[in-house]
Amino acid sequence: MRVIPSSELIINADGSIFHLHLKPEQLADKVILVGDPGRVDMVASYFDEKECEVSSREFHTITGKLNGERISCVSHGIGTDNIDIVLTELDALKNIDFATRTVKPTYTQLTLVRIGTSGGLQPFCPVGSYVVSRRSIGFDGLLNYYETPNSAIDLDFEQAFCKHVNWNPRLAAPYVVSADEGLIAQLCDGMVMGVTISAPGFYGPQGRYVRIPLADPTLNEKIESFDYHGEKITNFEMESSAVAGLAKLLGHKAVTICNIIAGRVDKTMNTEYKGSMEDLIKIVLTRLTK
Repeated sequence: MRVIPSSELIINADGSIFHLHLKPEQLADKVILVGDPGRVDMVASYFDEKECEVSSREFHTITGKLNGERISCVSHGIGTDNIDIVLTELDALKNIDFATRTVKPTYTQLTLVRIGTSGGLQPFCPVGSYVVSRRSIGFDGLLNYYETPNSAIDLDFEQAFCKHVNWNPRLAAPYVVSADEGLIAQLCDGMVMGVTISAPGFYGPQGRYVRIPLADPTLNEKIESFDYHGEKITNFEMESSAVAGLAKLLGHKAVTICNIIAGRVDKTMNTEYKGSMEDLIKIVLTRLTK
């Protein structure tokens, strides 16, 4: 049995995991993931009771109960690099024995629901709509660093996409991964079923031009026109591919649901989206704890 070295799984002196500063007993099996540390308080304001609260850097966690079910809300910050940290450490809190540094004989599956904001790429997902990342395309390359079976990704979709946009070989190879269908059925009735691109940046990687010219100014047009057996790319964000991909490799259930706050085609932007975000949070919490 492999003993995980202290340099590969760092445990703090108080028995908490390195970045999140959580102890195993402080994490519920159902987890809401949000980018903004401040949004954790918004989610937890709907809990019936709060059990614990821990903050470290951009990682803010509140665990409590809602409708008799234990639930945690964890902020992950921005980007798939942070998701690599958060999902690895959440899994370790449940499935690694910190005393022996070995995998526990009994596996615990997490339910992970990321609630985020996003920019819409199609007329059928306007500002104010809720888009489910049924599939995610990772521009970040994160999953390529892990042993990933072909069953975990959609190679045909990847190849069709790369051919359509004439993918630049200097960029990380995109990967396509699907969310958990059971969670989609439970949580996402009435929402837009989408294909989401997770970009490794907010500006250039999403086709935004401020002062530095883009390597391919037409990439977004090609993305918007891509059609894979009726599936079109609906939105840009920065985390869903890593959430879905790492969860699949670790055996957890995961889905990302985004509130569309920017219309990338018609150049609109809603900075006053608190109300629609609150509504989405309430929908997810109600359906998750039924």
